[in-house]
Amino acid sequence: MGTVTTVDYHTAGEPFRIVPEPPVDIPGTTVADRRAFATRSAEVDGLRQLLCFEPRGHADMYGGFLVPPEDDGADFGVLFWHKDGFSTACGHGTMALGVWAVESGLIQADDSGITEVVIDVPSGRVRAAVHTDETGGVTSVDFVNVPSRLVATGLPVTTARGEAAVDLAWGGALYALVDGDALGIAVEPDRLGELIALGREVKAALAGHPATAHPSDDRLSGVYGTIIVNRLGTSVDGEVWQRNVTVFADGQVDRSPCGSGTAARIAALSATGELDSGQTLLHESIVGTRFRARVLAELEGSDDHGDRVGTGGADGLGDSGNGWASADSVVPLVTGTAHRVATCTFEVDPRDDLVPGFVLR
Repeated sequence: MGTVTTVDYHTAGEPFRIVPEPPVDIPGTTVADRRAFATRSAEVDGLRQLLCFEPRGHADMYGGFLVPPEDDGADFGVLFWHKDGFSTACGHGTMALGVWAVESGLIQADDSGITEVVIDVPSGRVRAAVHTDETGGVTSVDFVNVPSRLVATGLPVTTARGEAAVDLAWGGALYALVDGDALGIAVEPDRLGELIALGREVKAALAGHPATAHPSDDRLSGVYGTIIVNRLGTSVDGEVWQRNVTVFADGQVDRSPCGSGTAARIAALSATGELDSGQTLLHESIVGTRFRARVLAELEGSDDHGDRVGTGGADGLGDSGNGWASADSVVPLVTGTAHRVATCTFEVDPRDDLVPGFVLR
């Protein structure tokens, strides 16, 4: 591996390092299979570390390796990665990939002003709808996620700040939802250390909890991130207005409002009635960037994700038996912006002792 070229974007402040042609073999029939291979491959994981770790990256770097789609219905596939491994979903990455596909000419911009880019990810098939103006410039991008659902509510978790009632929601990855107002913590940059500590604490407390077990694919089990929320009321346009920080993997912090996390949040707010039908969520990040999100479609009927939402009880599962949400789920649509920041060619000097690198948190 002498050199590797990347195209770097940010989505609402969160980095996404695109590797269009990974210089390693990543076999598999599905993207989920390829992810499983990557987690076992010293070569593939070494490439992740090289591009994510310092001095070429940093503890909060995020990116993706492009891989073939699963069939002709998608334009390409992607393996998402961060400092601790390979994730099952990434909304901000999907948005960046959609914009990159149009801006690079991989997908020709549609004359209608909306160009659909279809992407296979480990948790399913997602879409980016890229909006362009009359000059062909990208103005915004929509992320249409896999069906998302509220999984469990009121799971009791003891934290250093007191007892928390934690909800679980699925948005292509499983998120623990925490009411920051109830715990007396504001989602602000100067509280970042406390927020990271709380996010790690909640995730650790739920490790192995039965409600976190995916009902059909154990590779999707477990809490991926903790979303700590402040409710800000209603915007002047009548939107539900909230600020969040998503602490994922092992203490990594999303600078954006988190794409798949916003999808999970939409599913939870819709299920509890906090978000009315047709209403928009104005979702703000810890650095003040914003996504707008809404329910694109409601899905009814039973599926393979359990029978109904778990609520209350000593184990937080109530009467559900398994804690996975019911038949009712939603297709979320999340809107934001993504911008290219660099094209990089990374070199590996055979005399360099710092390969693949190091992480400081």
